[in-house]
Amino acid sequence: MDHFVWSVNPVAISFGSLHIYWYGIFFATAILAGLQYMKWVYAKEGKDEAMLDSMFLYIVIGIVVGARLGHCLFYDPAYYLAHPLKIFAVWEGGLASHGGGLGVMIALWLYVKKYKLSYLWVLDRVAIPTALFGFFVRLGNFMNSEILGHPTESAFGIVFTRVDMLPRHPAQLYESLAYLCTFILLTLIYKFSSLGLRKGFLFGLFLTLIFSVRFLVEFVKEKQAAYVTDLTLSTGQLLSIPFLLLGLALIVLSFRKKA
Repeated sequence: MDHFVWSVNPVAISFGSLHIYWYGIFFATAILAGLQYMKWVYAKEGKDEAMLDSMFLYIVIGIVVGARLGHCLFYDPAYYLAHPLKIFAVWEGGLASHGGGLGVMIALWLYVKKYKLSYLWVLDRVAIPTALFGFFVRLGNFMNSEILGHPTESAFGIVFTRVDMLPRHPAQLYESLAYLCTFILLTLIYKFSSLGLRKGFLFGLFLTLIFSVRFLVEFVKEKQAAYVTDLTLSTGQLLSIPFLLLGLALIVLSFRKKA
């Protein structure tokens, strides 16, 4: 069977020794798209858009710090505890989505304390462009030929020549497509359904869908953790379970409160 061959250079543009990577372009696009989406939300609900500049800063710091610490502590703690200064070497790569999620939740908690907003109100709305953020970031991973799946002979297999010549599950694309569908679904619910009025529902549905996908895709994804456990589940699956349970709990609780 002939498989699609992927050999794209992760560097999009070079100016001498300065390199601009596709991953960076997609990451920046994800942040800016999220900001524009939240401007639409704030305008729609009569909120002061000036507060978004501060939210933007909180979220970016929360994502970067949380994702970096998550990678270091969840996936290779022995190395980074032995070389703590390497934690700051973000240019060497290594960001974990679970850590980024925690980082954003903490950052937004600090944000709502400052602006006297409802925490769940903010989380419900930020969750929507966050799904879009995941879509762009996983495309960046695809451009980097990273976060690969197991070898496969199925029609979905892609040969990532920068890694090896084996056709593999494009795990990044599986997640990316699922995150885009989640973004579309959440937007439709927010705009057209009364379910969007229930505090915690959108955020709960976001967590449930995103981490269900993450849990399932891990079955065809190459191991990312630098250590080995006797457990059947991967580190990514174990980290997804608390988020998934929280999402289900929020959905249930949203129906026990008045809209």
